[in-house]
Amino acid sequence: MEKLKKKAKMMLCVSLALMLISMLGVSLVQTDGGHVTVKRVYWETEIGIGMSANLYIPDTASAENPAPAVVTSHGYLNNKGMQDSNSVELSRRGYVVMAIDQPGSGESDTADYAGENGTGMNFVGVSQAVKQLSRLPYVDAERIGVTGHSMGGMSCNFAVMEDNANEKPLISAVLLNCIDAVYTDNPNTIGGIAASGAGGNYVNMYGSRDVGIIACKYDEFFHKRTDASGQRLDAPHYLENNSDVQSFLHFGQDPTGLEERYAEQMYHETIDGEEAARIIYYPSQIHPWSHFSKRSEVATIEFFEEALGAPNPIVSSSQIWQLKEALNLVGMIGFVMFIIAFATCMLQTPMFAELAAAEPVTAVKTEKKGILWFVVSTLVSTLFGVFTFQPVVEWGKGLPCAEQVIIFGIALWAALCGLVSILMMYVSYRFYGKEAGVDLEDRGVKMPLKKLGKTILLAVIVIAVSYSCVFFADYFCLADFRIWNVGIKIFNANILRIALFPHALLFMVFYIAFSVSNNSFNFNQLGGKYSWANNLVLTLAALLPLIILLAAQYGTYFITGYQPFVDNSANMNFAQLWAFLLIIPGASVVDRMLYKVTKNPYLAGIITGVIVAIISCTNTTTRLL
Repeated sequence: MEKLKKKAKMMLCVSLALMLISMLGVSLVQTDGGHVTVKRVYWETEIGIGMSANLYIPDTASAENPAPAVVTSHGYLNNKGMQDSNSVELSRRGYVVMAIDQPGSGESDTADYAGENGTGMNFVGVSQAVKQLSRLPYVDAERIGVTGHSMGGMSCNFAVMEDNANEKPLISAVLLNCIDAVYTDNPNTIGGIAASGAGGNYVNMYGSRDVGIIACKYDEFFHKRTDASGQRLDAPHYLENNSDVQSFLHFGQDPTGLEERYAEQMYHETIDGEEAARIIYYPSQIHPWSHFSKRSEVATIEFFEEALGAPNPIVSSSQIWQLKEALNLVGMIGFVMFIIAFATCMLQTPMFAELAAAEPVTAVKTEKKGILWFVVSTLVSTLFGVFTFQPVVEWGKGLPCAEQVIIFGIALWAALCGLVSILMMYVSYRFYGKEAGVDLEDRGVKMPLKKLGKTILLAVIVIAVSYSCVFFADYFCLADFRIWNVGIKIFNANILRIALFPHALLFMVFYIAFSVSNNSFNFNQLGGKYSWANNLVLTLAALLPLIILLAAQYGTYFITGYQPFVDNSANMNFAQLWAFLLIIPGASVVDRMLYKVTKNPYLAGIITGVIVAIISCTNTTTRLL
């Protein structure tokens, strides 16, 4: 055990070093080596709701030399961290950038979607940020652009509508990312909420502003229409005989009889005495990838350089935001290592010494009958997960108690999958394990209440201390630990309350069952005599429902150009599963490492269940009930 103690202390030091390297490296990248000042700003808007944003100020911007500025907005179920690529790349090119948290997201106030205070389906975040930017002395109010992904693009459209009513408009350029433009005067298309092809008279709502659309070829949610025969046409068919596309590229004219215009080409025309531009970019990628895409970032850089002029022009292919993401990932790895190492070190204290195993647990030999039970259990759990996903998530989303609708639905589904796993473990023990001499107490399934109480206490301490590292990174470096749409970030008291109840209770059912199944029942030589091979097999088994669901949805989409599941917001539900392809393997590593030193499956199950709930709840949208 002395050797184990030394390993734990070494891992603890390495984990702290990785997180420190991550936060300092992230700070260096996002400040462009000290040439950009990054501030967290919070202001009370004129509509009575507080908004949070990160403000990027290049050292070339001053009252004497005001710079062009861009408001960037994330989409639904995200936060300002999802705009890191835009924030980093535009600010290093000399733009002042304000990356906002929409109301109900990140650190902004909770959204009242049903109310009249402007935070409902009007998506007021971008318009409020434009006004705030225009008041800054180092911003050129004649050159303010807006860009938003998905719901953030809707917010851009609403901002233009509001800006049109101003005596002196503030918005000069608009780049819509994964959202339709307003093509017609049909009120159902305002903000791009409805698909193109909704009918109405063609309009040029954008006037003389420069406008671009990043229309992803495999967008799950937008760039759809129904043709004259009633056939649903998804995003891969967006450019095919689409009069809305042609009208947009012809600056709102009825395209009948006009020459055909094409994607990836910028068109210019004089509107109201000013030269305006229109362009559609058409990258081959899915909706959630577009805020993590070099190709989309090239489009963003080139569009705003054309529209606003870049104070510090840098070729669009020269991008460093990927380095920031890599460093964020280093911090995430350090965070996971810290959980394992800190918990292991705590086992050496008198308070928690009784939770430590007498010696590290090793894999047991497998039997054919045991493997058969594992295969049957995996098959049952997989089929249950696949066939219940959509109905359970939709049911959960519709419950009046859901403050975070999709995450609540997924948490309910996870809990039910956990209960099925528990049932299968009971059945396998009843008809195989008991006869084979499986000792539930020896494997940690049964334990005294005192030991369980200490397990819960240690889990709480580990979670609290681990998240103190996240708050440290945020306070000193405005950094968090993330990759793509999985972010370990700070939270406020309200989000913590929502995360702990009810989401953590639901997620813990799954992650405790997952830990017990992987370790107490299946820590054997299935997959080979090495622990990592066994854990890999078990992790893949747990991922099977997600893999099948995503393969069915996206595989069909890529092959045929049509999504098989679109009813009842199915595409929105499916898109949330990508994050769990990373989360579940991470939880599996924590489970196995802690079980080997404790022979206690509940410690890791509680830790991972609560942390997954916090990660999920801090990276989505919250509404007032």
